[in-house]
Amino acid sequence: MKNLLKLEEIAIFLLCIFLFSKLNFAWWWFPALLLLPDIGMIGYVISNKIGAFTYNLTHHRLVATIVALYAITYGSDYWKLIAIILFAHIAFDRTLGYGLKYTDSFQNTHLGIIGEKKRDSN
Repeated sequence: MKNLLKLEEIAIFLLCIFLFSKLNFAWWWFPALLLLPDIGMIGYVISNKIGAFTYNLTHHRLVATIVALYAITYGSDYWKLIAIILFAHIAFDRTLGYGLKYTDSFQNTHLGIIGEKKRDSN
């Protein structure tokens, strides 16, 4: 099942590349912006609770869907770009095992424990 879910995320990522190719932006915008949603990690400087909120805000598919609906409704290529980057980044992260964060720790995600804590528990 885990591999099937990873394949699903890879498919979403590839779909995002295809959708990006239909926009009128230079190719280098996609890799240049792909990691931008990780700006949500900055909240961890303040606390785990705020960090989890800001990280999840930039990594939640509902937020990406709202951006996409806005982009489609108003026909803005810039908002379409933002939506595609959000979906692509989320799919990329989930392929690597990074999920939405719980408030107790950055390593505690909805997909399981990541990083040092995972190694310690084995």
